[in-house]
Amino acid sequence: MASGHRSILIAGAGATGLTAALELARRGFLARIVASGAGPVPLTESRALGINARTLTLLSPSRVTDVILQEAQQLARFRITSRGRLLVDLDTTKVPGPYSAIHALAQGHTERLLLGKLSDYEIVPEWNTVVEAVSGDLLKPSVTLRKADGSVEIVDFDIVVGADGSHSAVRKAVGIGFPGEALESSFYLADFRYAVPIDPGFAEINLVDPGIIGRLPVTRDVLRYISTLSDFESRIEHPAPIAERVWASDFRIHFRHVETMTKGNVFLAGDAAHIHSPAGARGMNLGIEDACWLAWLISQGREKEYSELRMPAVKAVLKQTYRLTSLITMTNPASIAIRNLAAPLIFRIPAFSQKLLRSVSGYDTQSPPWIDGAL
Repeated sequence: MASGHRSILIAGAGATGLTAALELARRGFLARIVASGAGPVPLTESRALGINARTLTLLSPSRVTDVILQEAQQLARFRITSRGRLLVDLDTTKVPGPYSAIHALAQGHTERLLLGKLSDYEIVPEWNTVVEAVSGDLLKPSVTLRKADGSVEIVDFDIVVGADGSHSAVRKAVGIGFPGEALESSFYLADFRYAVPIDPGFAEINLVDPGIIGRLPVTRDVLRYISTLSDFESRIEHPAPIAERVWASDFRIHFRHVETMTKGNVFLAGDAAHIHSPAGARGMNLGIEDACWLAWLISQGREKEYSELRMPAVKAVLKQTYRLTSLITMTNPASIAIRNLAAPLIFRIPAFSQKLLRSVSGYDTQSPPWIDGAL
């Protein structure tokens, strides 16, 4: 077993970085965590919503799962419609194990729950602290930090974890490439709060042909709509009177991943190592999975195996989300007609729907060996 006295820096205090710090702490490793931002993601501006069954399994030993389940909305059904016709209605609770396939909780809430558990170990992120350089012998990385007051600190660490997002300063500092591609089309989203509670128990994709409008619950009175159409807000069929338009944003989807997640004793996790479409709600979950694996490997003195163990999962998820995104962004009329005809038939095949549920649950990646009975 590795010593808990190794000095560890985690750059980034999003869900991935916070999970890494928490998983290390419960194994006796008290990491230092810094973040360039002023605090966790604002509650009303959380892009990531889905928490899958694998994540709930991974966060169960730290008891974060208990508090997530108290706040999250269970997505019991997933529906696909086209011009008012129901093509697919999938029961997402029919998966093995103690948790249904997916719950919805704003990323900002998830981060605050992780911060609450971290405070039990007296670990608090150093906000407004920027990683300016990672240099020297990467087996004992030297990190230059610029603090909120403008002062500079240079510290050597045994291990540095870059969980600092898609523009990762750590990844750039150590010269790890981030190849990939961006989709030509943009995605748009808007969150609406309603005057009365709405049904938060299902997610839905409406195929507008061409394009989609997705409906995801955020809370019991807030829905998120996500679309490939810039004028989608005028097409929404709202389930209740609108109280307010909470937030809106747009973004382009990139599919990128590093060739290696390790260089010396510098390790990359989450969006610093891989980014992809939100289709399938895998982004934040994959980052949390990275963090848990890395923390376990560090505790075993096996961190050199991290990249080799994680890259197959990363490549599989990117491939899967690319396929899903291609299916929902079709523009060719003939392809759209074939998809809409085939979808109801394919989803009636039990083996296909179970395979899809397994991937939505996050159970299609390697099971965590440190959790008994993990799927």
